[in-house]
Amino acid sequence: MKKALYLPLIACFIGACQNTPAETSKSESSLEEIASAEVRAKSTLAWANTATIYEVNIRQYSPEGTINAFTENLDRLQHMGVKILWMMPIQPIGKERRKGTEGSYYSISDYTAINPEFGTMEDFKNLVKEAHARDMKVILDWVANHTSYDHPWTESHPEWYTRDSLGNIIPPVDDWSDVADLNYQEKGLWKGMREQMKFWVEEADVDGFRCDVAMMVPMEFWNGTRQALDSLKPMFMLAEAEGGDFHETAFDMTYGWENHHIFNKIAAADMDLSHLKEYLAKEDTNYAPEDLRMNFITNHDENSWNGTVKERMGANGLNYYVLCVGMKRAMPLIYSGQEAGLNKRLEFFEKDPIDWADTSRYAFYRAMSKLKAEHPALLNGAGQSAMNFINSPNPKLLAFSRNSNGKQVLFCINFGNEPATLSLTEPWESEEGLRNYMTGAPNKELQNLTIAPNDFLILTDH
Repeated sequence: MKKALYLPLIACFIGACQNTPAETSKSESSLEEIASAEVRAKSTLAWANTATIYEVNIRQYSPEGTINAFTENLDRLQHMGVKILWMMPIQPIGKERRKGTEGSYYSISDYTAINPEFGTMEDFKNLVKEAHARDMKVILDWVANHTSYDHPWTESHPEWYTRDSLGNIIPPVDDWSDVADLNYQEKGLWKGMREQMKFWVEEADVDGFRCDVAMMVPMEFWNGTRQALDSLKPMFMLAEAEGGDFHETAFDMTYGWENHHIFNKIAAADMDLSHLKEYLAKEDTNYAPEDLRMNFITNHDENSWNGTVKERMGANGLNYYVLCVGMKRAMPLIYSGQEAGLNKRLEFFEKDPIDWADTSRYAFYRAMSKLKAEHPALLNGAGQSAMNFINSPNPKLLAFSRNSNGKQVLFCINFGNEPATLSLTEPWESEEGLRNYMTGAPNKELQNLTIAPNDFLILTDH
């Protein structure tokens, strides 16, 4: 099967896919249920500015493929520095028009139930409770754009679905043949969908949502939904979308898809590091300093449809992850199995457990999460530090520093297959001196820094 389902949608597709009425007034898009509610303005919580997020693929996480089997990993993930657990959809999967044996997580037949193959509602509530006890947040993947064809709404609210000229319910995209497109011109749907989302906050105490193909749902729906959810508890909201407008009211974080595609193109020699610098300058224009951007080297879409990290990035996978940590506005993502060197494309519609035998990368990811969480120069938010690029004659070497109130960190990342050297001309003054972050060894010689092939050097004074 070709890239079959839930591929990232490029920006030019956004406008054509939104199911927004031609004219929607502000009063029309507000629901009575929140009109009198005491709601707070969207304000990203401080803890998120130092966080690492982890995507959980329950089906493939263990041979059992259950919530309880995953819960056994919470101590390990806490030790690795994970702050947010993003749970891929855990609801029952539709049987009508199902793809493969197990079907797609994103073909949901009941928004307020647990897939019995994964466990029970009590299992999930226990997972959330145990995560909270370890100072981790839990956000649930939310599929607001479509349902399965055997969702009860197709019978109880057929007007909530998009239809062709013959009256047949249709998918949002031809290749997404197992899901039925929801029609957001029907305002009853808005209230119905919000009630389903509120259920998980009230029943299971989730901390937010990752919103699937958020650009295919009207922004006014998301704006009102954020307010309705925040009236229950402060939410953390992630949009599978790009654009500064998503941050204005509804979302704390958006996907760094364009940035990720540049990573892949540099790895394939279709771009060079200058293109990354140009993109980062553009991001400074398109996003406010406090807008969080999720940076990643893989996720469920990339792994299943576009290839493993090794296939796409060769020997530089860890180098690109270091960039995910070091850039501005950055919240790094770890996908299930990434810390075990996941080197196969996980089946999307079948059972295909992750091989956890390789534990050699755990220390790397723990170190990166710790650096992100603790170094003041990497703190996200309105006052975050700039990326100061350092000129190098080697086109394969990317070097930059970040400085906050005198605390400094230097990233030297060698994407080439030969050793690279760098001499620093700017003063780096520190009473404690600089040290190699990964080894802890002092590093006083700054005129002839040597970075091994396909490797990185991080120097800190903190």
